[in-house]
Amino acid sequence: MKKSELARVIRERRSIKKGYNNQEVTEEKVLELLEDAIWAPNHGMRQPWRFIFVGAEQKASFAKKVAATYPLEKQKNREDYLNEPSAILVVIMEEPDISKQWEENYGATSSLIQNFWLLAWEKRLGVVWKTNPHIYDPKVKELLEVGEKEKIIGFLHLGYFDEQPEVKERISAKDKFTLFKA
Repeated sequence: MKKSELARVIRERRSIKKGYNNQEVTEEKVLELLEDAIWAPNHGMRQPWRFIFVGAEQKASFAKKVAATYPLEKQKNREDYLNEPSAILVVIMEEPDISKQWEENYGATSSLIQNFWLLAWEKRLGVVWKTNPHIYDPKVKELLEVGEKEKIIGFLHLGYFDEQPEVKERISAKDKFTLFKA
């Protein structure tokens, strides 16, 4: 049976962690993708996300400032690491006090990230969702003006690429599927 175009894109999508080429990731392209990605399901239409784009012109300064939150011996490594992608999209989520709403917001924001990733893949724009220690650092939250009731969900490293990573097989859903027994 032939797979739908959507199923094909879902199965072909990969995390692009390195090997970015020199093609610039523009603010306009990221906004274009986000305008479709925001159609993710979200409980109560809270739309609990916001974004900070770090483009080519800001990346070196951004990398230096984030790396400065690490111990001195790790700063050069972290600065190099943050300079590797062509651009970074910081995804921030509203953090409600009610646990149920927090989980709904996290699910919605994760769905938005997956939408963005799939849309980017169609344009051969590589994405990887990073949750390195700096996203939890209060100094990074301050640097990015993340509010008290907000959480950095991740840094999406972005860049166009020439070589697609190999497929990593998945465990079949059948192997993780059971029927409820009354």
